[in-house]
Amino acid sequence: MLVAAEAREFAGLLPFCSGVRGLAWPVHWAKYAESAGLRLWMVADGAGALHAGKAVELAAAECAPAVIVSMGFCGALDPALRIGDIFVANAIQAAGRRFDVCVPASGAPHATGVLASIDHVAQTAAEKKLLHESGAGAVEMEAGAVARFAFARGIRMFSIRSVSDTASQSFVTDFNQALLSDGHFGTIRILASALHNPVMAFPELIRLRRSCGIAAHTLGEFIVSCRF
Repeated sequence: MLVAAEAREFAGLLPFCSGVRGLAWPVHWAKYAESAGLRLWMVADGAGALHAGKAVELAAAECAPAVIVSMGFCGALDPALRIGDIFVANAIQAAGRRFDVCVPASGAPHATGVLASIDHVAQTAAEKKLLHESGAGAVEMEAGAVARFAFARGIRMFSIRSVSDTASQSFVTDFNQALLSDGHFGTIRILASALHNPVMAFPELIRLRRSCGIAAHTLGEFIVSCRF
């Protein structure tokens, strides 16, 4: 089972899949597919621990997974990571707890290290620097909740991320204020934030959209190279 925050995080994987069909699960997005001899249940229900926890619980009740993969985009904390680089967690640090997770076998290039799973978007390079000093190499918002579920039930877990913003990048747009209660980023709120500094914010949004496209592509390519 593959768990992400947004459907677009699966965009790079779906071209490698066959037999893709929608699933009538009570979540925002869910599909079944097959790839490289594997049966894949894919689910996305919004950003953050609350929505990731709900998604993994509902999906696991439907498909009884032997393996859970938390996947999607991440912010780089390691300055060496670039847009589209793959980060494979060997541990997840979340809310004062550490989860040591499995690492897939793959010959494709990737970095490995501790993934910080926090309760908000890391908006500034200064915050990313502090998180990196704590020992983490990348940051996101969902893997901690998925890890808590998997560890409580003895299910093997992996976490694979693709970089959508670098360690030196600070956002002009306030994505935390734009995050809605349903776990999705509100377009109107994003535009309202961007209008406070349109000269910087609108090019930033264009770059981020492009970066997410690159990250989705490399993420899909990497996942199909893995043996779990």
